[in-house]
Amino acid sequence: MEWNVELYDSKHDFVYEYGKELLQYIPNNEKLVILDLGCGTGSLTKELAIKADKVIGIDGSEDMVRQAKKLYPAIDFQVMDACHLIWKDYFDVIFSNAVFHWIKNQDLLLNSTYNALRDEGILVCEFGGSGNIAKIQATFQIITKKYNYNYESPFYFPTTDNYERLLNSHGFKIKHLFDFDRPTLLNDGPSGLRNWIKQFFANDLIRFPNAIQNQIFEEAETVLKSELWDGRQWVADYRRIRVVVSKCA
Repeated sequence: MEWNVELYDSKHDFVYEYGKELLQYIPNNEKLVILDLGCGTGSLTKELAIKADKVIGIDGSEDMVRQAKKLYPAIDFQVMDACHLIWKDYFDVIFSNAVFHWIKNQDLLLNSTYNALRDEGILVCEFGGSGNIAKIQATFQIITKKYNYNYESPFYFPTTDNYERLLNSHGFKIKHLFDFDRPTLLNDGPSGLRNWIKQFFANDLIRFPNAIQNQIFEEAETVLKSELWDGRQWVADYRRIRVVVSKCA
């Protein structure tokens, strides 16, 4: 996934704002060692640093990590694949917001996080659950098919039942696991939906010339207006799954 860092920070700050809700699950202990997995530009890593003795932020995007280092130079940020963490029995907490749904190989991801946690360490994460952005994805698929493109979702949006079985199979003890609707206001009024599509379907859009991209945006707005436009802003059909689990000793 190629990230437009400027667009992400200026138009999609709701990712950070909603992620702050997860901070309530971080234990009150100044000696904590925390990993922010998929740190982006570091906004939540900064918040985690207030709660811990040591925080490391990792992201697969060099551009994201470069921006995070620029914004928060006192924090350790590294470019790294979440499925191949280099640590063993090291972190008290692994924290992740809006990242797990980008990773199809969940077995490899959960094995990596489990190994990086200390005994009784906790994984706190939230990501897209079953039904997340269903209307947007379906509309994008139908429209782009008219332009001879076969859209295939890059996302992993599990049900709670499926994810519970997966977590148990990797040895995690479940503390909290639930899903919920989160209608999400998109910034920038009438441009909100196309800004969202530009960012999160970027890898698909690069296959089209600019003129066709604009047609795709306009058609998506027309189709989705009756369901996702509230008169002032676009409201994305988000659905989330929240996970708090511990590593069994």
